[in-house]
Amino acid sequence: MALSPLHHILIALGLGLLVGVVREHARSRTAGIRTFPLITVLGAAAAHLGDRFGGWIVVAGLLAVGAMVVMGNVARIKEGDPSPGITSEIATLVMYTAGSLVGSGLVVEAIVLSGAVSVLLHFKARLHGLVAAIGEADLRAMMQFVLLALVILPLLPDESFGPYRVLNPFRIWLIVVLIVGISLSAYVAYKLLGARVGAVLAGALGGLISSTATTVSVARRTREVVAESAAGAVVVILASTVVFGRVLLEVAVVAPGVFPDVAPPLAAMGLVMVGASAASYWRARGELVTPPEGSAPTSLLGAILFGALYAAILLAVAFAKDRLGVGGLYVVAALSGLTDMDAITLSTAELVRVGQLPAREGWRLILVGGLANLLFKGGAVATLGHPRLLRRIAVPWAVALVLGAAIIAVWPG
Repeated sequence: MALSPLHHILIALGLGLLVGVVREHARSRTAGIRTFPLITVLGAAAAHLGDRFGGWIVVAGLLAVGAMVVMGNVARIKEGDPSPGITSEIATLVMYTAGSLVGSGLVVEAIVLSGAVSVLLHFKARLHGLVAAIGEADLRAMMQFVLLALVILPLLPDESFGPYRVLNPFRIWLIVVLIVGISLSAYVAYKLLGARVGAVLAGALGGLISSTATTVSVARRTREVVAESAAGAVVVILASTVVFGRVLLEVAVVAPGVFPDVAPPLAAMGLVMVGASAASYWRARGELVTPPEGSAPTSLLGAILFGALYAAILLAVAFAKDRLGVGGLYVVAALSGLTDMDAITLSTAELVRVGQLPAREGWRLILVGGLANLLFKGGAVATLGHPRLLRRIAVPWAVALVLGAAIIAVWPG
């Protein structure tokens, strides 16, 4: 249903009130609860007038708002009370633009813009705190992610090359960006929460960053601090549980069309791991652990190596399917899953998506990789950790492996 000019005016008024409340609460001297609604209404009215008399009216309105902002600042400077910063001043110009968007019929865009402005204005202290918590290495990692996602990715061809036509540079690098983005997001949360996180959150973030690295770190830590074995078991098991949630997310992003066929057995394995985590947490009675300090997960070299690994597994799976039969596929999946679940998950999902692998084989390959990964981490705990940590995870680990094998064997399809 098309909105009338009156509806546009009311929406603009509401958006102005939203931002005005935030600035009034912050005691802004530039604009507040009354000024911002007037600005957005002016923008909406100017857009409607512009439709009838020409777009110059919208530009004239923007210049008028800018002139009033400048005059207000000049007056305060003459009074000897200059206002530091220009946040409110910029916000007035943006909200005039939001009002103009409403008047032009771009209501959803205006609402999103106004919401973003409100959030940025309200969370000033937290945003400054976030920047203060970011070190030089963290900033470098973020810039490297920008390089990966916004510079390299758009330049790559979206075509399939090579043997078996499974190497698509754009999609391979898109997978790299996806994995690095997940890990970097988890790392940022890790940095913000730091040592205040408990065993549950430490395990969840560890699973997003790297469940294998988390397992190794916790195992080594229990050698030094035996008392942390109970909470360490919670971290290790929960990190491996999160891996299956991460696997489901990756399949949903890479191959949404086959997700309904692949997801149920993987989700069932995830529920098995949830049960193992709950049992471990109940046994530990909520003990806390200080997460070991990690490093930023983004690096150009690491991204290139992962992309190469992903491409190699794509070729290996396609080769095994063509030359070695089903048995060869499972060998590749098990070897790949020992230390990294992302590559086998994404390569298998891609092959299922393009029709080179049936869904019933695809999810089994992913699950075989997952079980191999559990075995590898169990070996890491036995080798690097305190025996008490191994005793804590042995039973839930064994149950998960047995039930996982049962899912592969008896799940229909």
